[in-house]
Amino acid sequence: MKKLFEIKHLNMHYPVADGLMGNIKGYVYALNDVNIDIYENEILALVGESGSGKSTFGNCILKLITPTSGEVIFDGENILEKKKKDLKEFRKKAQLIFQNPYTSLNPRMKIYEILKEPFVVHGIKDKNEINSAIKKILNIIGMQEEILERFPHEFSGGQRQRIAIARAIILNPAFIVADEPVSALDVSIQAQIINLLLELKKNLNLTMLFISHDLSVVKFISDRIAVMYLGEIVEIASKEEFFNNHKHPYSEALLNAVPVISEDKQNKKIILQGDIPSPQNPPSGCKFNTRCPYACERCRQEHPQLTEISQNHFVRCILTQQ
Repeated sequence: MKKLFEIKHLNMHYPVADGLMGNIKGYVYALNDVNIDIYENEILALVGESGSGKSTFGNCILKLITPTSGEVIFDGENILEKKKKDLKEFRKKAQLIFQNPYTSLNPRMKIYEILKEPFVVHGIKDKNEINSAIKKILNIIGMQEEILERFPHEFSGGQRQRIAIARAIILNPAFIVADEPVSALDVSIQAQIINLLLELKKNLNLTMLFISHDLSVVKFISDRIAVMYLGEIVEIASKEEFFNNHKHPYSEALLNAVPVISEDKQNKKIILQGDIPSPQNPPSGCKFNTRCPYACERCRQEHPQLTEISQNHFVRCILTQQ
């Protein structure tokens, strides 16, 4: 499979200022040495608790925020080396679907203006081309042309998210970051949006980073899964390998947090204790050691590396490397 993205040694450290003088007293370590590839026409799911760095990662690889260091190689070019004026072509190829459809659409613009805006931004002025593309995209998302003269507040959450998806794909991008695109929607509407995303992947040859904390959704939509904890990738595996043969204790805890009906499975659950540590003052050694039921003294002293334990299955855990 061809690599669309190669992310190498990606770091995002936010400085923390102290008092009126603005002296730097420390850093929030949002991302730490993240290395991962994203392949063409796959859906890579990025999972983890709130505060683990998932959205920061998505924003960094789109260069919506500039990382502290590292490389984000898209189709052979390091986009982090490009200046703002040179990113226009990349912006056409890589788009973002926001989490909340109620805030991601301008309430003062009609739907026609919202869908037309990407063309305006990229200097496309041919009215026939624009109207043809809008008509085509409405057909893809299953909505009628009559919606074009209405405002976002006139639609339900699911309809708004379809419109947001239409805006993201109207310029035929190669890559989409979907940042928890169904978490604000009712369960029945979630299924419609997930099915729509799968259809788009198949019909438009889309590659997608799907950010989520809902493993039931991830199991349905993803091809591969990456688990993030406190700014680090702790496990990467195919969907089948992850759900059937996960190795990291954090992955185990996330899966055990999914509600099940069977009493036997309920009794075997490993429940995480405490909250995720502050990224401003992360634990020494393995970052998960403060909450891991299997942690030993070595875990508190050594920082494990992300290691391939079987074909295309990577784990950051001392216990799997013994």
